[in-house]
Amino acid sequence: MGAGTPKQYLTLGNKTVLQHSLDAISADPRIAGIMVAISAQDEYWQASELNIPVYTTEGGNERCDSVLNALHALTPYADNNDWVLVHDAARPCLRSEDLSLLIDQLINDPVGGILALPVRDTIKQSSSQSSAGHQPIDKTIDRSHLWHALTPQMFPYGLLKAALQQAIDAEVVITDDASAMEYCGYQPRLISGHGDNLKITRNEDLELASYYLQQQGRI
Repeated sequence: MGAGTPKQYLTLGNKTVLQHSLDAISADPRIAGIMVAISAQDEYWQASELNIPVYTTEGGNERCDSVLNALHALTPYADNNDWVLVHDAARPCLRSEDLSLLIDQLINDPVGGILALPVRDTIKQSSSQSSAGHQPIDKTIDRSHLWHALTPQMFPYGLLKAALQQAIDAEVVITDDASAMEYCGYQPRLISGHGDNLKITRNEDLELASYYLQQQGRI
């Protein structure tokens, strides 16, 4: 982001990106509490005032390590059959209707699933490892069965914890929670969400996120 402040603590309106994300997750009355994984060197975290409990635990080296740490920290509060939702701190524009739809669609599913968005752009593949931005195109990928993975991702507590541990122990590359479930042989469902559920990764994303939050009446 080119900023001295971690992106989750940059402000949109009068709230941080993280606070907007927490507000979005807590919007559904079925959410009983939130566990936030933060860095041991985090100097910015301040206890959030929500209508549900908010706990913290130390994050890990990779995303999957942070999620697994958070799941272990939930042990006093969650049973194996309880549902957990994993959400990126840098996705502040989650719509309440998307969150509600995800829970409604998966609450009776044996495995769970994720919010996702069908790929609309033409996708090119290059085998070049050059970082100069001039890679040759190898081929065009059929996008008809491709989806962008979003968050939240929703799974039974015990199932996700075991899947993440198994994948990490096997040193498998885990880029989201669904990929750990897939590695263990499960087939999570795709629940179509909205494209404004963007993950802030670049400076221009802040302006876009601000626009989306204004359209939602949240700032």
